Amino acid sequence: MKSFREKISTQIRLSNTLQRLLILNVALFVLIRVINSVSTLFLNPVLSFGDVSNYLAIRSNISEFILRPWTIFTYMFFHWDFMHLLFNMLWLYWMGKIFQEYLGNKKLLNTYIVGGLAGALFFVAAYNIFPVFSDSVGAAFALGASASVLAITIATATLLPEYPIQLIFFGTIPLKWIALVSILLDLISVSGSNAGGHIAHLGGALYGFIYIKQLKKGKDISAWLTKFFDLFAPRKKMKVTYRQKKPDVSFNVNKKARQEKMDEILDKISKSGYGSLSQEEKDFLFTMSKEN
Repeated sequence: MKSFREKISTQIRLSNTLQRLLILNVALFVLIRVINSVSTLFLNPVLSFGDVSNYLAIRSNISEFILRPWTIFTYMFFHWDFMHLLFNMLWLYWMGKIFQEYLGNKKLLNTYIVGGLAGALFFVAAYNIFPVFSDSVGAAFALGASASVLAITIATATLLPEYPIQLIFFGTIPLKWIALVSILLDLISVSGSNAGGHIAHLGGALYGFIYIKQLKKGKDISAWLTKFFDLFAPRKKMKVTYRQKKPDVSFNVNKKARQEKMDEILDKISKSGYGSLSQEEKDFLFTMSKEN
């Protein structure tokens, strides 16, 4: 058993950000449902949907949200229904792989979390602003990774609009059309039975679009989250080395040149696709994604 735990622990440590997001979502779902199912056998169900949603799902009622502020984060990892989890994880895997290849692990994690936060804020704001929701504001809640996943999807489509996606029955379709259809479906559904969920999706989608537009201008609006995570990152042991320090001016010039080259490559991908890159450009892109 110890060996099995060690293997699991090692696998998690070696996994990348996308894999860890998938593991966290699936593990939380399995843990909650197993505890609920086993406890039900003894006629004393524990962790029912109502119990868990009270503590993990975000509520539209502002007074309830203030009492449980952590739900603005936990809701984006909580799924009760298996099909909901399955589709979200499939989309996260497909879109996350593309996003991660071009922008790296840190930006993927930031987009997942900030996209989820944007979705939650859209959800709460909509239910407290629009009169149509006045009768349900006290009972409505949101859960699931959909807003985070759509943020990653729209961000990827904004960065790589012509990226080819193979679909059964439809053949090869540019990613931009899949993103557009997703947004249209959410817009059409905001007056349906799951209005809150679709509003949260739109919040995540808007963030994903703005994020990439700002990133192309050289501004990472999620950099604050990276700095926050760095506060909790393990410190590396200090090494004493003797080498000539590069002047700050030289370092900044080199950094600016690398960023300009990165922007040129991303523009080339947007216009002509990934296949138009030279091997040197592909290698440079791969190196930069690892640094990010």
